[in-house]
Amino acid sequence: MFLEAKNALVFKKGNETLMIEPWGKDSFRVRSTLDPNFIDRDWALTEKIPHGNAKISVSKEGAEITNGKISAKINPNGVIVFYKDGKQILHEYYRSYDPSTTKESCCTKIINRHWQGIIGGDYKLTVRFDPNDGEKLFGMGQYPDPYLDMKGCRLELAQKNSQISIPFALSSLGYGFLWNNPAVGQVNFAKNITEWTAESTKEMDYWITVGDKPSQIVENFTAAVGRAPALTKDYLGFWQCKLRYRTQDEVLTVARKYKEMGIHLDVMVIDFFHWPRQGDWCFDPEYWPDPKAMCDELHAMGTKVMVSIWPSVDKKCSHYYEMLDKGFLVRTDRGSNQTYDFMGDCLTFDATNPEAREYLWNIVKKSYVDFGIDMFWMDNSEPDFNVYDYGNYRYQLGTAYSCSNIYPIFYSKTFYDGMRSIGKNNNVNLERCAWVGSQKYSNVIWNGDVQSTWECLRTSICEGLNIGIAGIPWWNTDIGGFMYGNPEDPKFVELLERWFEWAVFSPILRLHGDRDPHDTPPLDKDPQRGYGGGYLYTGRPNEIWSYGPEAQKIMEKQIKLRESLVPYIEKVMKEASENGSPAMRTMFYEFPEDSKCWELKDQYMFGPDYLVAPILYAGATSREVYLPEGKWENIHTKEMFDGGKTVTVDAPIDQIPVFLKK
Repeated sequence: MFLEAKNALVFKKGNETLMIEPWGKDSFRVRSTLDPNFIDRDWALTEKIPHGNAKISVSKEGAEITNGKISAKINPNGVIVFYKDGKQILHEYYRSYDPSTTKESCCTKIINRHWQGIIGGDYKLTVRFDPNDGEKLFGMGQYPDPYLDMKGCRLELAQKNSQISIPFALSSLGYGFLWNNPAVGQVNFAKNITEWTAESTKEMDYWITVGDKPSQIVENFTAAVGRAPALTKDYLGFWQCKLRYRTQDEVLTVARKYKEMGIHLDVMVIDFFHWPRQGDWCFDPEYWPDPKAMCDELHAMGTKVMVSIWPSVDKKCSHYYEMLDKGFLVRTDRGSNQTYDFMGDCLTFDATNPEAREYLWNIVKKSYVDFGIDMFWMDNSEPDFNVYDYGNYRYQLGTAYSCSNIYPIFYSKTFYDGMRSIGKNNNVNLERCAWVGSQKYSNVIWNGDVQSTWECLRTSICEGLNIGIAGIPWWNTDIGGFMYGNPEDPKFVELLERWFEWAVFSPILRLHGDRDPHDTPPLDKDPQRGYGGGYLYTGRPNEIWSYGPEAQKIMEKQIKLRESLVPYIEKVMKEASENGSPAMRTMFYEFPEDSKCWELKDQYMFGPDYLVAPILYAGATSREVYLPEGKWENIHTKEMFDGGKTVTVDAPIDQIPVFLKK
């Protein structure tokens, strides 16, 4: 049965209610439920935007709904087919007994929407679509795989360290698809079928849009889920970080040396275990006796101060039992009452609970903000579980299976809302994870604890480009990779230099890493204490002078180059806030008519004007670069090139190929 209700097309058959409604320019929201009513949650579709007026027609053969360039047809079996300007772009997969619905073999009895009941009332849901031969798919957040085109990939819809699930895919056929569901699951972009699965959910919810260019699709998408504010120039220079500064004297010594060298630090970062125990959320007074004086001195240098915050709460910390009694911690349904065990027996702060968020903010305001701390580094924000046993964890919002992917949103809101509540509206924070729409909470996202390898460098390029398509314009990496890099190893130093040169042309320039070996003696005067920052290890020094004079010279040169680019980057960030365009852009984003640009994954556009071709292999001193049609200037040599061809470009150790579009 087909119904028209409130500018939407409704289909009812058996216990299922399916609704297709306009939701933004050239876009539909599609929902289905087996319950009497839809749940009252928009999930990622948070923004108030004009939805448009639907054109709906119903006949014996089915029904059709149109919103601008997009239309959808539903047959009497509830199978949906989507069209852009009358051309089919997406077809639900249906292989069952009905010659009017499928022309393929029908004996497998596979249907388009498969609901599998779960004890407790939820369903495991699988939604299937026919594949499109030759289609390319991009976005989906950040996966530690060396692929830009996700066609053919099976992706886990779950948050983990270095894996960020943002289930929005942009198709080369001119549409974008958002799986608007925070449940843990998977998507399989196989050659013979596309399957989206939620392990535990109450309803199907997805959103689809069309556009003539990738930029139009991203613009429609970010209009529906939110855009980042404009990232201002005082965040666009150099950020200094390492694992880990153990005292305020170490922090100030480093900052003073940079000042003496004439290098401005935009941000100085204080990493984990500046606290006594996880969940104390304060400076250890033994090693940080006067954090206000430290912040005052750094502010006098024009440097902002960031501190690491973890959501893990040690049973021996000062807040554990109060938080447990008030229901502010993630629950376990079976086994031990534990979710994390690094340096303590911990439960995770339940960020889905608004009272818990207020509780945490009140602590960190007194412990950090009142001393002058400007920014928060929300580490382990997936959250990081000791074992990813989603069936064992429960939030106030629901089971981990049903909603865990949205956790980073609520975690970031703790600090975003808190800072705005005290009038700090231009706040910027660093977070290790994200979900759909995280950008609107002023989050800089990075790609987690990746290894210091050329393989991870190459993968990082694809990650930055795909997460940009998924709506995140503020993204970065640990320069040099996070772990297993030795400053005395010439091979690692070369990798660091090449990584730094690339990072200059990324949204945020942040030097961070855990450098080997861990041979620095602990600070703790009492070795029996066994906890806190004086006890925990630290990595080798990670400042630009830590890698020898030649490497220092190269990084100084790159910092000056970055400083010269800040006015341009500020314009790019303003554009991101206005239309959602990422700072790092795939070649096809700027040149969609050039088929070659849809194949490239090792070069990209930084904003609309700079073509960047990182050096991605050890020992390389040149590489091939494809230049689209037009005139291009090598920024290092000022040599002009005609586009529409591939050129070989020199890349000595102190520079990577970069071209300015003229």
